[in-house]
Amino acid sequence: MTSLVCIAVALVWQTGLARATERVDLQLILAVDVSRSINLEEQKLQRSGYVAAFRDRAVIRAIKSGHLGRIAVTYVEWADETIQRVLVPWSVIKSKETANLFADRLAARPFRPERRTSISAMFDKARAMFASSGRASFRRVLDLSGDGPNNNGGSVIKARNALIRTGVTINGLPILAGPDETFTAFDPDKLEQYFRECVVGGTGAFVLPIRSKSEFASAIRSKLLMEISARTPVEPLSVQKAQFFAQRVHFQPTRRLCDRQLLGLWFRPPFKPPRVS
Repeated sequence: MTSLVCIAVALVWQTGLARATERVDLQLILAVDVSRSINLEEQKLQRSGYVAAFRDRAVIRAIKSGHLGRIAVTYVEWADETIQRVLVPWSVIKSKETANLFADRLAARPFRPERRTSISAMFDKARAMFASSGRASFRRVLDLSGDGPNNNGGSVIKARNALIRTGVTINGLPILAGPDETFTAFDPDKLEQYFRECVVGGTGAFVLPIRSKSEFASAIRSKLLMEISARTPVEPLSVQKAQFFAQRVHFQPTRRLCDRQLLGLWFRPPFKPPRVS
């Protein structure tokens, strides 16, 4: 009798363990900047881009074409070092129905602008989220969008390197122009460089900049297809440069280049650095 009880307990434990470590092809964190420099129209363009992408036939087909035919995705909005708000928790997508459900849940969430930009805190949050996801996968990707450098929290280089050391790939979606087609306060070339050298990293990492409002939807769709399919992008040039930097194992950008003390260098003349917000 005792043996039967032990066997039953062991089976229950093994079943619980299997559920706790569900295998998927990819674990993907979509981390979206909602600091006040991202205006409401930009927030809506980003959100609608992701909603449309998860309803897209090609994206759903890419998910189902994986070895296991399923991925785990979560959507997070981030701003200062205390704000990493999970809008849609970890969800397994494996069919048109589950993809549409994810899109519907995302579309239903309200918009809330916040203050400051802490990329480093988002990196730390991602490390904790992957560790507690309850899933196992060969690939783990943090997909981070933003329109400015780290100006709050700890060192972005230290946080980035700590995340990469766990095997995570970080891809970047720098927003170089606002929806009115004018550039943001940051020099677009330097902001793209900042993402290449201070944000992205890991195997196959890339940067895919958004230069106009017409590119939001297509860039988000293209980025998701590359991440889901584990394709190595070959264009545009900014993607190639990102791969080059990501593959240089010993490349260590200086803190002076990447962290907040030289924030003013990233502004586009004749702008003066405004108060950090």
